[in-house]
Amino acid sequence: MFSIADKILSWSEVWALLLPLSILIFHRTQPTSLKPVIVYLCLALAINLMIDIVMSMNVGTSVFTASNNPYYNLHSIVRFTCFAVYFIKMPHQHYSKIKWFLVFVFIVFVIVNFIFFENFFNYDYFSEGLLTTESFLLLVFCMIYYLAELRYEKGEVFKGPDFWIVTGLAVYVVVNFFVFLFYLPMIEENRDLAINIWNVHNIAFIIFCIFVARAFYVPSRNKYTV
Repeated sequence: MFSIADKILSWSEVWALLLPLSILIFHRTQPTSLKPVIVYLCLALAINLMIDIVMSMNVGTSVFTASNNPYYNLHSIVRFTCFAVYFIKMPHQHYSKIKWFLVFVFIVFVIVNFIFFENFFNYDYFSEGLLTTESFLLLVFCMIYYLAELRYEKGEVFKGPDFWIVTGLAVYVVVNFFVFLFYLPMIEENRDLAINIWNVHNIAFIIFCIFVARAFYVPSRNKYTV
């Protein structure tokens, strides 16, 4: 029973993405502002599929199949890029200078980190610094969204698809900030515990995908067809 549940959770980074993507099949007309989110879902599905395939096959014939860690690093960069575009292009956006500053910080961190401190293609570990920094910066984006909505939209923060997407993302990054921050030390101290803790990440990712799927049901103006 537990092995089946573990298997389902281990593949959740793939099948959870099918929840919002399947909604798009029946609700193809979506707000223009959600385009970066939809692009992210498609790219994340391809990347996470490679992550789980490499994990399941346990092969090491090339730099791309020796480990799935580079794919986690790639997913982190793709996720931040897509959601940074999403936040920056939000209708009636505020605090645009702060948003662009967050993008600048991320770019500088990625360049400095992978030139001087970490190897993007590390076979043993994904980049703890990259995923932790990405989670923190995305959380700041989420806080800016809530602050702007509460300040300028007169309490209507709970209306529209943006609320569901940002809330789902906020849940994901808040939970996983600590998972990413302490995951590598946990592997060194207790590998079994670290593997179990990763299920927390998977559950948070499922919640995130459910929230995004819910967002695709919410009516909004300025729509386009997927």
